[in-house]
Amino acid sequence: MTLFAINLVMAVIWVAVSGSASLLNLAFGFVLSTLALGLIREQVNGVGYLTRTLRFASLMLLFLVELAKSVWKVAILVLAPKLKLEPGIFAYPLRVERDFEITLLANLITLTPGTLSVDVSDDRKKLYVHAIDCSDVEGTIRDIAEGFERKIMETFE
Repeated sequence: MTLFAINLVMAVIWVAVSGSASLLNLAFGFVLSTLALGLIREQVNGVGYLTRTLRFASLMLLFLVELAKSVWKVAILVLAPKLKLEPGIFAYPLRVERDFEITLLANLITLTPGTLSVDVSDDRKKLYVHAIDCSDVEGTIRDIAEGFERKIMETFE
């Protein structure tokens, strides 16, 4: 049983014991059980469950920030009197290796406006990305590497 499942079961037990079956109380129980599992991490799995949970929350926060920035950039591009776009496809060199990490990265890229993951190379070393503006490919590659990919690697190490 994974630690997340244990955490969820403990949250449900909290709801049952406290006698308040509200979503807020379930969330409180989840946070409380996360802290409890963080205290006994050596006995449970040796992995910092609390640290991993915080890293995942940091990844989701980064996604929301990047989403807002991308929406703003695309809105500015679309509302400009003259469209100065250079759409194109570029090859992004992958550092993540596992399938679910590649899939997560591709989905995060696709979910941000202005970019779309197109394909993964057969050797799983490159991710092909279509961008609405490829005027600064190196900058875009650097942003992905220092943003989404770095956070994914930190979260799932």
